[in-house]
Amino acid sequence: MKTVRDIPVQGKRVLVRCDFNVPLDARGDILNDFRIAQSLPTIQYLLEQGSRVVLMSHLGQPDETDPKKYSLIRVREALSLLLEKEVRLAPDCVGPETEKMVFELKEGEALLLENLRFHKEEKANDEAFAKQLASLGDVFINDAFSTSHRSHASIVGVQKFLPSAVGFLMEKEIANLEHFRRNPSHPFVVIVGGKKVKDKLSFIDEISKAADFVLLGNLIAKEAKTERVAFLHPEKIVFPLDGNPPDLEYDIGPKTEKLFLEKLKGAKSVFWAGPLGMTHEEEYAKGSLVLARAIVENKAFAVGGGGNLSAFLGEYGLRDKFSHVSTGGGASLAFLAREELPGLKVLGYYEEDHGNQESSKSGSPVKAGN
Repeated sequence: MKTVRDIPVQGKRVLVRCDFNVPLDARGDILNDFRIAQSLPTIQYLLEQGSRVVLMSHLGQPDETDPKKYSLIRVREALSLLLEKEVRLAPDCVGPETEKMVFELKEGEALLLENLRFHKEEKANDEAFAKQLASLGDVFINDAFSTSHRSHASIVGVQKFLPSAVGFLMEKEIANLEHFRRNPSHPFVVIVGGKKVKDKLSFIDEISKAADFVLLGNLIAKEAKTERVAFLHPEKIVFPLDGNPPDLEYDIGPKTEKLFLEKLKGAKSVFWAGPLGMTHEEEYAKGSLVLARAIVENKAFAVGGGGNLSAFLGEYGLRDKFSHVSTGGGASLAFLAREELPGLKVLGYYEEDHGNQESSKSGSPVKAGN
């Protein structure tokens, strides 16, 4: 699988798939620019190499009632500030006016295409739409790991028409997550917050083959009990003992906090997917905060995944103290569950030897309730 270093980019129109799907407030202002900041190394490298950089991304789930809400205009502003360089915004991601702006780019300039999901053909992986996008570049770079578990036109369609490679962020994401798929240092502890246990079951079953303990937050633990989930390695699954407040369980309680700290003691590897409570409210961030600080103090190889966890760690100044925080929640879980990510498959990742890369596309069985 080629990286951006392996292909000539000077003077080329380089089409880069980024993930600028950032959280917005009611006014449309960006709440957390983490994903934008993580994309900068690839963009800066291309600009320094004299590329004509064409950036594309989706944002949210646009509907016909208020499409302007999901315009990338705020992303353009943030990019310009972070790059300390003006980035223009095209009126669309395809079409004559956009093509004109692309072909007028000079070396070392960047243009951001408007939201890909303004066209239903993006999610449908429409080949004609992918070909339109590809016509805007000489080379394609996928730097959107967090969207690479989707078979969308800008992820898997464009590469059919252009020489393709991955960017620095994609390379970093894969390298850090591969640590857990190869030979993680033990004790290896996994923390799983959030909910939707059925969606995370294949991940939990796969990761528990290597993990010493898998610690479950209250919501996902309650779902697992209610739905009578049959875990592949139940002896490694650690359920919470209490919640805060006891009746609503918006956070783990003191007994669970103590139990989880015991399991984390001396951990050499930690993967954490999703916070354990309503961390956007300070009152219910305590459990996650205590565990996060313990992980940092342990000096474990620690990787966090998902937007909510990233925002929480950033708010408390802990994001940079983790070994890596992934931009992708669903993508990182799918990767660690050994599911084939379409965006990696088309780039030849699974044709290479990455140390026992067999795919496990089906999750463990879920017991039906009586």
